[in-house]
Amino acid sequence: MKVIIRVDASLKMGTGHVMRCLTLAQVLKENGGDVEFICRKHEGNLIDKIHSSEFAVHELRLCEEIEFDNKLAHSHWLGATQQQDADDCIDILKVEKTNWLIVDHYALDEQWQKKLKPYYEKLMVIDDLADRKHQCDILLDQNFGRSSKDYEILTLKSTKLLMGPKYALLRPEFEKLRQYSLDRRKKANFKSLLINMGGTDPDNITEKVIEKLQAANLPKNVIITIVMGKTAPHLQSVKRCASELPYYSEVKVDIDNMAEIMANADIAIGASGSTTWERCCLGVPTLQLITAYNQEFIAQKLDKINAIKLVNIDELVKNLENFQYWMKAIGENASKVTNGSGSRTVLAYLL
Repeated sequence: MKVIIRVDASLKMGTGHVMRCLTLAQVLKENGGDVEFICRKHEGNLIDKIHSSEFAVHELRLCEEIEFDNKLAHSHWLGATQQQDADDCIDILKVEKTNWLIVDHYALDEQWQKKLKPYYEKLMVIDDLADRKHQCDILLDQNFGRSSKDYEILTLKSTKLLMGPKYALLRPEFEKLRQYSLDRRKKANFKSLLINMGGTDPDNITEKVIEKLQAANLPKNVIITIVMGKTAPHLQSVKRCASELPYYSEVKVDIDNMAEIMANADIAIGASGSTTWERCCLGVPTLQLITAYNQEFIAQKLDKINAIKLVNIDELVKNLENFQYWMKAIGENASKVTNGSGSRTVLAYLL
């Protein structure tokens, strides 16, 4: 089965789209799929990461002069017009018939999909926004609170809609470590804190969080772990700031054992992006920040069912100092959101 995945990463859009597609690609490969990627060379791309995961990547250049399609909120993320991007992809797809084309990109809609229709057998779209039309066979939106009604007028009647975090594309190690993580939370201890504001964190929220912790009255032996991607533009500044904390801290970069680190974290401070589902799977009590407007839907829905504690940055210290009043309930509710088997569930629809 030939599978092509069209997805990008950049300093603006972050790393989450590529990371969840890599998860799906690995599951497909393990089940006989021949998977390749198409990525545009944005600043902060993850092309090297995809190569290191042993997948071929077709690299698209950034277009110098672009007239953006203003009808799409994220058209400026593409680095080309939809027409240009489609033409670039056709040059790749026409070489060999593609069984499944998978696209995870906020800047592409039915215009792009229809132009590529002769070059693939089936199309799967991964989305989070429900803000544009699609012509596809499967649409996956793994966000809590999503329902088929959100996409009724945006998709074909024949489109199979996979809605909610039961379909969250998590790497197998999260499901594997789930029970261990839940078991160790039966007592409300606070000895370790994880800070992860996404792979790139272009607005340097991580450093702002660390600065707030300078004056926090945390358990004196607490270990603070900060995780960032190697393309994060403020990485060196974060390292300097972390070294001034009155608690033991370490900054980890471009790690491959996130599930293990999360499972051993007593509390997390995190953004409301795709790592939300990883923390939920492991039942990690989380003080969650909204770092982009497209995260508001997820965060507000989860806060409403007490599966996260949605805070602004000025509320972090107060909540950390009073952890015993909220962490156990938040962790238990989070664990009910997803069990980590989403990748296998989605795979069944593709085989």
